[in-house]
Amino acid sequence: MKIIMLGAPGAGKGTQAGILSWKLGIPTISTGNILRAAVKAGTPVGLQAKSYMDGGKLVPDDVIIGILAEALAGPDCAKGYILDGVPRTIPQAEAMEEQGLDVDVVLDLEVPDEVIVARMSGRRVCPACGATYHIQNAPPKTEGVCDGCGAKLIVRADDAPETVLDRLHTYHEQTEPLLAFYEARGKLRTVNNQPSIEAITAEIYRTLEI
Repeated sequence: MKIIMLGAPGAGKGTQAGILSWKLGIPTISTGNILRAAVKAGTPVGLQAKSYMDGGKLVPDDVIIGILAEALAGPDCAKGYILDGVPRTIPQAEAMEEQGLDVDVVLDLEVPDEVIVARMSGRRVCPACGATYHIQNAPPKTEGVCDGCGAKLIVRADDAPETVLDRLHTYHEQTEPLLAFYEARGKLRTVNNQPSIEAITAEIYRTLEI
């Protein structure tokens, strides 16, 4: 099964992609991971990407799709894959189609903006050991202190409410149009927000009939 995960930042795409990857026995492919792997391996497209990254520039769509094509041609993707973070725009989706990178289903995790802001702004991270907490859903035993190493917890810059709102604006402007793009192709499946990770997983399984 070839799946694209869509949804706003903080909708839970990474979490659910990981669960689906285990359930279906197929890899999750994220833009960041394949970019880093291609640069490290020194592939022709990876070297192209490195030249942009070293110059502090955004990697162009055609280079990203070239790296994606390299990754999906690997033996680990023979039975399918889950794409998380790509495509981000309609031009990327069109470039994927031109490269013959087809998908079976596009899962849209629908979560209201206000829920995402509360979810992400409540996240706390340990700068020492990397442990993650949430002030409501998974609080530390002592407020503001890591259970594991005792370090003072911080709010990541990405999780500050104003940053989250900026990221949501970018998503609505650039990525959300993909919903209509894939709906027109009969591939879009919407998964509405549920009260827990487990409930969202169950809804995804029901949607995919697995």
